[in-house]
Amino acid sequence: MDQVLTRRSTRLNLVAAVAFVLGGSLFALGAAFAQLGVASLPTVNVTYLVGGCFFTLGGYVSILLADNTDEHMPWWRFRSHPRSWLSAFVLFVGTLFFAISLVAAFAEGLTPRQSNGWIWFPDMTGCVCFLVSGHLAMLDVGAGHIRVLTHLVGWWVVAVNQLGSVLFFLAGIAAFTRPATSSAIDTGLVNWGTFTGAACFAVGGVIQAFDTPTTTRTVVQQ
Repeated sequence: MDQVLTRRSTRLNLVAAVAFVLGGSLFALGAAFAQLGVASLPTVNVTYLVGGCFFTLGGYVSILLADNTDEHMPWWRFRSHPRSWLSAFVLFVGTLFFAISLVAAFAEGLTPRQSNGWIWFPDMTGCVCFLVSGHLAMLDVGAGHIRVLTHLVGWWVVAVNQLGSVLFFLAGIAAFTRPATSSAIDTGLVNWGTFTGAACFAVGGVIQAFDTPTTTRTVVQQ
């Protein structure tokens, strides 16, 4: 049974890692398109949307990965789950909020209030989820404490991706549409924050592919 679970964990870990690499890469590409002005807005939005689909896939598979144990708990009994599962669950919820924002970005003629309500707010909620998820993952890796454990591959996964979450959060704040100007607070920070944050997730996915998950404590992508 342990060998079966280990093989399943290895497959799930690889799927999640590839999903985050592709999602991060596409987000970085979309941000580069937007910053350099080399693609139309619909192209940028489609690039982000496809990248978001891979992020959602990675988040969902991370839940399966964290839940790959002999004793399964009902999903609603949060306190019965380890931090790794909670981290993966919050991450997945964050990707769903991102999805709302990414789909809403295709709408045309939105007022600043509508833009902030349908695009900015879900995006910021997703960013907060990513930060919370990353914090839980850092606690999980550090056995209840935030520690620097450079000798662990799993620590590098969550540390690099938590940095990406911080950069996403900063980009999200800068994306708020000011009613007086109908423009973002800082478009450059939005694009560069998204680009560097997404690059962190892509790098984290590459590192995760070399991690070896176990059926007792699984390090989750953040």
